[in-house]
Amino acid sequence: MYDSTDIQSNKGMAIIAYILFFVPLIAAKDSKFAMYHANQGLTLFLCCVILNVVLGIIPIIGWILLPLANLALFIFAILGIVAAAQGQVKPLPVIGAYTLLK
Repeated sequence: MYDSTDIQSNKGMAIIAYILFFVPLIAAKDSKFAMYHANQGLTLFLCCVILNVVLGIIPIIGWILLPLANLALFIFAILGIVAAAQGQVKPLPVIGAYTLLK
């Protein structure tokens, strides 16, 4: 499904997708590999924003859970970066099944 030349030439864009998800949307919009990781990066970013807002509002329990949620999301980003660097198309745990970008 994913072309090996596409994977080799767009590994850098796939890695960047977990830091700045919109860069591959602009620079590598024709690459299925980079777009897959851009989708994963966007999903990760939205989860991060939603969890930070929701847990930041909830007193005590939310404030206790917030650092744990951020640590989990950081680990997800590392897992995504490693998968992209290895040329793998591997969904992130828990949130990777959602497709926001076509």
